[in-house]
Amino acid sequence: MTLLRNAMTIDVEDYFQVSAFAPYIARDDWDHRECRVERNVERILAMLDAHGVKATFFTLGWIAERYPSLVRLIVDAGHELASHGYGHERASDLSAEAFREDVVRAKALLEDIGGRAVQGYRAPSFSIGTGNLWAFDVLQQAGYRYSSSVYPIQHDHYGMPDSPRFAYPVREGLLEVPVTTLQMLGRNLPASGGGYFRLLPYALSRWMFRRVNAQACQSAIFYFHPWEIDPGQPRVAGIDAKTRFRHYVNLHRNEAKLDRLLRDFRWGRMDDIFLTPAAREVPVV
Repeated sequence: MTLLRNAMTIDVEDYFQVSAFAPYIARDDWDHRECRVERNVERILAMLDAHGVKATFFTLGWIAERYPSLVRLIVDAGHELASHGYGHERASDLSAEAFREDVVRAKALLEDIGGRAVQGYRAPSFSIGTGNLWAFDVLQQAGYRYSSSVYPIQHDHYGMPDSPRFAYPVREGLLEVPVTTLQMLGRNLPASGGGYFRLLPYALSRWMFRRVNAQACQSAIFYFHPWEIDPGQPRVAGIDAKTRFRHYVNLHRNEAKLDRLLRDFRWGRMDDIFLTPAAREVPVV
């Protein structure tokens, strides 16, 4: 087992809010859908507690507003409460002013409910890239201290493959902590969780994390969603084959894989691992 602590992160959103379903599910329908996020987060909290792990929960303001007791459960269990924005709108789809309204609203709402300062932000679908780097200015001005919004891979929905692979300052007082990739043959390979973790054999995911820890001597960042441990979630009708595969592949196996991951590595909160005095002293690039 590696001595490095890695960051365990959960993007708190429900199955009907994922970006890939946006063409099929209108936002006006969200309140009429069966919401399963409470039971799934409670299962995650129990799993983390069983392993003695503290994590970071990037939580939608929309969820917090409707389920404030869930936010308090997260905070009371000793986990970090962070922002996933308010309404799961991709940062790349918003104007600077609309993005500002979203991240300020979410931060204020989470802090009011959770009673803790919210320092971290993750853009829905890792939607900060070369076309909207102004988002970092907005996050800095809104009082966030770190972002985990860049995925340095090539992907059809997101990605900035030429960006740094590990934590780096993007503005004075604001750190970007990209989700983890493994570099092989000059290419960044996804090694952070989500659909890739559900699709790949567990042994391969474990090997990737160990390689990042041992060879790069870096803490890795893992992420998943509450709906990814819920094979009984309602099926969304009419979606295309690629979306269906990406969303539903191996949901029934994922909780057991996560249990193994929690056992095989040391884990912690994003703020505990990355918001250190040393990180604050790195010059802005």
